Amino acid sequence: MKPTVLTVSQVNFFVKSLLEGDGRLSGLCVAGEVSNLAGQYRSGHVYFSLKDQKSVLRCVMFAPAARRLRFSPQNGMGVVARGRVSVYEPTGQYQLYVEDLQPDGVGALALAYEQLRDKLAAEGLFDQARKRPLPPYPERIGVVTSPSGAAVRDILQVTARRWPVAEIVFCPVLVQGEGAPAQLTAAIEALGRSHACDVAIVGRGGGSMEDLWAFNDEALARAVAGCPIPVVSAVGHETDFTICDFAADLRAPTPSAAAELCTPDILEERQRVRAFSRYFQEGARDHLAYLRQSVDILAKESPLGRPEALVRARREKLRGLTARLAEGAGEGVGRGRNALSLLAGKLDSLSPLRVLSRGYSVVYDGSGRPVREAAALQPGDAVSIRLAKGSVQAEIIGSIPPGNRGK
Repeated sequence: MKPTVLTVSQVNFFVKSLLEGDGRLSGLCVAGEVSNLAGQYRSGHVYFSLKDQKSVLRCVMFAPAARRLRFSPQNGMGVVARGRVSVYEPTGQYQLYVEDLQPDGVGALALAYEQLRDKLAAEGLFDQARKRPLPPYPERIGVVTSPSGAAVRDILQVTARRWPVAEIVFCPVLVQGEGAPAQLTAAIEALGRSHACDVAIVGRGGGSMEDLWAFNDEALARAVAGCPIPVVSAVGHETDFTICDFAADLRAPTPSAAAELCTPDILEERQRVRAFSRYFQEGARDHLAYLRQSVDILAKESPLGRPEALVRARREKLRGLTARLAEGAGEGVGRGRNALSLLAGKLDSLSPLRVLSRGYSVVYDGSGRPVREAAALQPGDAVSIRLAKGSVQAEIIGSIPPGNRGK
């Protein structure tokens, strides 16, 4: 009998049918150590292997299932994977198609919390040096919480009792559920962008880790840390800690405590103002008494008590000033006269008349302009000759070219 010949595709399809038809290989839970983790591709799929001491099992987790992960798988991490075993026909490789993945020995939420906390701490997001002090006397307090929870009522009651002059800028948001992290982040960013308040409180009442999970969101933590106004985180009860608590400028154990930390006590402030008022009044009264005593002493012991002595002293001082003024004026006049004589001598030495006195003369043409070149005059031109003493009129009968002087 001639054997049946199958194609590779037919064999792979047949094996796949056998595996998927076995109910024991559907809903299978497999424990192992993550290795060869390829991370998320653009498609969102996650590829990795599970291994134990003897074997390796290839795994794939498609994007819809990967998006439900609450933690980031790491190589070497012990996990429990739930899924079905099948064959990838193009390569003939059988693998586990993972539908759910949980850490082995620790909850997914706790692991995700630890991973994000360590990541942001390594970036310096929680450093104490970047945290800012709260304003001592806030005019506007931002409140980011649920409109229906007890947290907003507690904050309003405490603020009204302690610091009723403050204005509350309320941002109602979801504090749990799928849309809560985005709403919380948007509210914090809006308050910071508009500078609508002097300090902001973000939080909610207590609950389970799942209930508080919105405050463990990475985007919210970055918005809180980057907000230009101080942020107080008040999530849950005193024993509850969230990523938002670490990123905030200050953590309060409860929403009521957050309101107390953000507001001064108006009764204490009034007492302080009264104490300052009494202090300054007493100080002013004592200083005024001291000034009165000083005036009395001056009136008795100073020239104010003897007007004639004061007049004599002022007269003597005036005489001294007058003498000094006269002496100074005389010295100034002498220095000015000497300087003037020097300048007059310099001016006389530079005077054109001084040059004429040495036998030189100046010739002017008929227009009264000085003549500098013989070529500028023609025979018969009338000229005026300026001497050291007086002037004469002359007529040009000829000129001697330069270089023929005296020939």
